[in-house]
Amino acid sequence: MALLQISEPGQSAAPHQHKLAIGIDLGTTNSLVATVKSGMATVLQDEHGHALLPSVVRYMPDGSVQVGHEAQAQQSHDPANTIASAKRFMGRSLKDIADRAHIPYHFVDSADANKLLQLQTRAGLRTPVEISADILKTLKMRAEKSLGVDNGRGELLGAVITVPAYFDDAQRQATKDAARLAGLTVLRLLNEPTAAAVAYGLDNAAEGTFVIYDLGGGTFDVSILKLTKGVFEVLATNGDSALGGDDFDHRIYCWVLDKIRESDSHFSPLNEQDTRLLLTKSRQAKEWLTDNHEAQIVCRLSNGSLVDVMLSAQQFVALTQQLVLKTLTPTRKAMRDANLELTQINGVVLVGGATRMPQVRQAVEDYFKQTPLTNLDPDKVVALGAAIQANALVGNRSDNDLLLLDVTPLSLGLETMGGLVEKIIPRNSTLPVARAQDFTTYQDGQTAMSIQVVQGERELVADCRSLARFELRGIPAMAAGAARIRVTFQVDADGLLSVSAREQATGIEAHVLVKPSYGLTEDEITYMLKSSFGSAEADKKARMLAEARVNAGAIISAVNIALNQDGALITAAEKQAIEAEIETLQTLSQNDDALAINQGVDKLNHATEAFAAARMNASVQRALNGKNLDAINL
Repeated sequence: MALLQISEPGQSAAPHQHKLAIGIDLGTTNSLVATVKSGMATVLQDEHGHALLPSVVRYMPDGSVQVGHEAQAQQSHDPANTIASAKRFMGRSLKDIADRAHIPYHFVDSADANKLLQLQTRAGLRTPVEISADILKTLKMRAEKSLGVDNGRGELLGAVITVPAYFDDAQRQATKDAARLAGLTVLRLLNEPTAAAVAYGLDNAAEGTFVIYDLGGGTFDVSILKLTKGVFEVLATNGDSALGGDDFDHRIYCWVLDKIRESDSHFSPLNEQDTRLLLTKSRQAKEWLTDNHEAQIVCRLSNGSLVDVMLSAQQFVALTQQLVLKTLTPTRKAMRDANLELTQINGVVLVGGATRMPQVRQAVEDYFKQTPLTNLDPDKVVALGAAIQANALVGNRSDNDLLLLDVTPLSLGLETMGGLVEKIIPRNSTLPVARAQDFTTYQDGQTAMSIQVVQGERELVADCRSLARFELRGIPAMAAGAARIRVTFQVDADGLLSVSAREQATGIEAHVLVKPSYGLTEDEITYMLKSSFGSAEADKKARMLAEARVNAGAIISAVNIALNQDGALITAAEKQAIEAEIETLQTLSQNDDALAINQGVDKLNHATEAFAAARMNASVQRALNGKNLDAINL
């Protein structure tokens, strides 16, 4: 009797060949790990049946580490050594943390303000990368136990880890570094809104244009995606990398402090333990108000005083109204960038635990004039989408696989002469993307070129963010403008940038993997985008002025060199007239009138016409000197 091979739906006919991969949602408040089993994406639970792992790490006196629920339970008792919301610090420097008053951690000051920030714990200095790595290790162990890796049932090939769409290069690189410390192979960094769209797209088999409104514990993203015949294309993305559920907690915390001060005029500042205790109570009140009309906040502070206040749902809505409205500004910008009307949106997907707040759901419904989609758990949907993508990337493909086309959130370019920005990759370009552009030298005999990579929307380097610098050396000595240097920008599917420069004649090349030590602050991102619209006319004038000055300088330099070499070919009066125009142009270049500078360039060109003709004749004469005319005609 013959045996017939069978398999579960969506799996290989050879189950032993099914490759193991996981999707991880590394969240600010909670983290999850998911995988695809029997063709279905599922979130993996720990031995107590918990799917959510609080993103909290505690460093113990004996050197051990607690992660998750155990650590969270000790936040109020050991706040300095129990770190929560480390994701908000990823890729940041100390100067990026503007308000540290309510954060009960010991940040370490550094002489280098741009250095990645560090926190002092009883286990020594810890960076947000190391703290995140401890969370990822716990999720990795949960996955290996659930998938039977510990029992030799296979090998975990890697993970897709999600990041906010508005994470910049530094924050994405920090996430990759954390995964490497945790012993994970990163198959891909996937934008959180895109991961949510994958989960919804496969679950509902829907096609159309969707808005992914993702309000997590510490970040807010909004992405507009179009699903057509299995292709997910991100049309636009926007967001705020420093806005999330934690800020709603903080509003309640501040309200409680005000109530305490009203009843106690001699109230002294809170210590670390009391600060963490009130923040914890504030978070619990926020969650309670999701389904109830009022929440009582009761706790006893370390000085023995009792806190007992009642917060109504109506008061909570009033306290957080500005935060909710703050999410709609990036939403409007994303709609404008995608060139869409509200009537063209087929659905709005809510992602992130903070979207459970009734005032958030109501604001989204009022803006889009439709009820948002909530049939998938907003806490789990990102991890599910990441698991589906991980399953596809390791080769467990099916006919329903989606092609993901993400975008870059900010323009990328380099500095050119005069402090100008030449944009190579515009914002909202589909990833992965590679663009190349040719540049040349500014001075005669120039053998090296310094290349500064910048990120932002403005026309001048001073108004954008510098990401990296590198040098291309060994350029052949040529006349200005003769060399050809091709600069190539490449952004991979993870949103990470690399830049290379190649001199075309000799083939010499230099490159840099852009890896900043820290990332953009939310204010800088907001400023970059706002100022790019509000200062467009001023930027245009500034660019014209810079270009005029560069052009004038190049012409003055060329004419002076020519006068030194062949000044004897013209009369003293002609030479004096040229020198007068040079002096006039130099004076004009010190002013801010681009039109006047360009007119000065035209006058200098006109003044040198006879000199240029004399130089041409002399050059021809030198070439013909000693030659037989009949031989030349031949």
